[in-house]
Amino acid sequence: MNFIRVLSGSCAIAGLVAACHQAAPPMDEHMAHMSSGDFSAPRTSPNGSQGTAGLPPSANTAKARLDASPRHGEWVKIAWEPGSSDSLMAWIVYPSTNRAKSPVVVVVHENFGLQTWVRSVADQAAADGFIAIAPDLVSRVRGGPSTEELSGDSARKLIQGVSMADRNKGIAAAARYAMSQPSAAPKYGVIGFCWGGSTVWGHAVNGGTNGFSGGVAFYGAPYLTGAVPNADSLAKITKPVMLLSGAKDQRIGAAMPAIDSTMKALKKDYSGKNYEGAVHGFMRAQDDPKQQRDEAEEQANLAAAKDAWPKTVAFLKKNLGVK
Repeated sequence: MNFIRVLSGSCAIAGLVAACHQAAPPMDEHMAHMSSGDFSAPRTSPNGSQGTAGLPPSANTAKARLDASPRHGEWVKIAWEPGSSDSLMAWIVYPSTNRAKSPVVVVVHENFGLQTWVRSVADQAAADGFIAIAPDLVSRVRGGPSTEELSGDSARKLIQGVSMADRNKGIAAAARYAMSQPSAAPKYGVIGFCWGGSTVWGHAVNGGTNGFSGGVAFYGAPYLTGAVPNADSLAKITKPVMLLSGAKDQRIGAAMPAIDSTMKALKKDYSGKNYEGAVHGFMRAQDDPKQQRDEAEEQANLAAAKDAWPKTVAFLKKNLGVK
């Protein structure tokens, strides 16, 4: 059963979000590396499969996983800024744990918007012991908060109007709300996919809000000129960052050596991995059958997911202080 909770700005959020220090990348930058397949359309597993245990589900298995989840998830409306009547929608999921306080993970959607698959990633993060919250960062440009799932095409058109400053405000609002819960610890990490991966970098450059402790970018790069990152922006990062991508994503693959060397030269806490044979969007795709079957690619995507998610959980536990 889904619930909707409405929060006033004064009780849900406190303080102002610092202006973003990073210039926003072109809003359509992710269109170029979706050639391996459009993963935006809602799909269901024909046999009711919930995917691979211990991993986020694939696109095909996301709905079945959410429907069967034993964890409490609900929709909440959160003010973008203190005192604002303008709000965004978010999906929050609570872990089943004996821990008195659990840290927060903000899950940032792709340029397809807040779809069922992203909510299922939040559910898996909660299964791994975190309070997980996935904000709909398209809330303002779509005309207000809504639980209605946009089509991928509609979201891609609208998302061009979401600035990096607004992405940071939305993440900060979601993090503050989640950290205000009685069972929450005052720390949060951010993970994001595609457009959300780039948003993780932008949030790290911006510095986040109180409690920000690091981020994992799935197949999303920092602001690039060609394949070269902006070193002045990356110099502002003070928290750990990890980048996980698929080698068939040629754009990010071409940029990763420069990202790696720049972060190393800046002495940042950074790690990156490019998975051989995996595509952009491998976590969503996994081994879901393609329209034109490519079993080697499907298996490479699943292998990448099996390595990347435990790395992500270990990163979050280390940086959020979970033993």
